[in-house]
Amino acid sequence: MSFNQYLLIIYIVYILLMTLITFIAFKSDKQKAIKGKERTKEKTLLFLSAFGGGLGGFLGRIINHHKTDKKYFSIIIYSSLLLEIIVLVILMIGGLN
Repeated sequence: MSFNQYLLIIYIVYILLMTLITFIAFKSDKQKAIKGKERTKEKTLLFLSAFGGGLGGFLGRIINHHKTDKKYFSIIIYSSLLLEIIVLVILMIGGLN
């Protein structure tokens, strides 16, 4: 297996893990909001979304109907998704040779 293939596998595992963590964070924050409990900081949700959790943030917003009116969440999540896709494509075609 080549170095690029290892990088691709590591990247995919990282993105899947961050997607799961971010989705759970959005779901948890929505449940806390409903119950009137102490909430997760928006900075935390944005950080998770920006650093590999774009898909989790996207799904968390849609499925849980959470933070959908916040424009800056849309900007961060869509930018993160775009960057994640670009990196994935670069790794899939063999890097920047």
